[in-house]
Amino acid sequence: MNASVIVLENLSKRYGDVAAVRDLSFTINAGTIFGFLGANGAGKTTTMRMLCGLTHPTGGRGLIDGHDVWKDRHLVRTKFGYVAQRFSLYPDLTVEENLRFFGGACRVPPDRLEKRTDDLIRRCDLEQKRDTAAGSLSGGMRQLLALACALVHDPPLLFLDEPTSGLDPVHRQQMWNLLYDLSHGGKTIFVTTHYMDEAERCTEVGFIENGRLLAKASPRQLKASFRTKLLEVDVDPTMPALVRLRNLPEVLGVSLRSGSLRIYSPEPEKLLASWQNNWPFPDLKLLGSRWVEPDMEDVFTAYSQGYDAVLTRSTI
Repeated sequence: MNASVIVLENLSKRYGDVAAVRDLSFTINAGTIFGFLGANGAGKTTTMRMLCGLTHPTGGRGLIDGHDVWKDRHLVRTKFGYVAQRFSLYPDLTVEENLRFFGGACRVPPDRLEKRTDDLIRRCDLEQKRDTAAGSLSGGMRQLLALACALVHDPPLLFLDEPTSGLDPVHRQQMWNLLYDLSHGGKTIFVTTHYMDEAERCTEVGFIENGRLLAKASPRQLKASFRTKLLEVDVDPTMPALVRLRNLPEVLGVSLRSGSLRIYSPEPEKLLASWQNNWPFPDLKLLGSRWVEPDMEDVFTAYSQGYDAVLTRSTI
């Protein structure tokens, strides 16, 4: 059984009357790619900043490798690499100079730093940009450089705060390929994101909403927490149908997926049978229906909107 690298015990943060993070308690084991998902303002970054010793908790505590993230923050900071949301490197220094600077700041021995720099430049596909100023790089290349700098001292733990935000699909995939390689090599990765498709790429996922943990489990377990079927229908015209179906008392919610309408309902089979017998909207045409498997967007929608009638809440 893998040891717990990160432990949160009722970790909380208030800014005056505003509770940004509320009593978070969970653990993350070694070698996990943990995806911390939620909308903007949900508390993801605040939680990460507390774990990194950058923000003082106002309640509870966090531990990394058994050390308090605030009281022992100077020791804890040697154990992780951190990639912030915004580009935080030196724009006037070249790719190689940034790596050497951060390697020196992290006290990487000079005889190891040269090899480490060369290895990271190669792994992050920055060989042709070695002598380019960081400020002249594309957004994707900047994020790859930021990741390389966070890894320069070879930490066992990596924090990434929305590392793929604003990246094109090619660089997003490149970033995730690197994270897979790092996880395979034994590193623990804590990554925040608001992209639901990225949850599928993680070994474990935590959903946060308004500072509270809604659920934490593997993607497979979270999708299995649906206790009802998901109904998808094709209706013409689509957008008027979405609005009107959403107002039916038997329907908890409706989402648009590739031109079809996905229905969240406590009794979807009964609902479909009634529609097939007596479609309630003569000005809208029901073209077809099917049962679909839930994805991570469905999971987050159900948890965040409180659709308890379709969930088995046993994933925290």
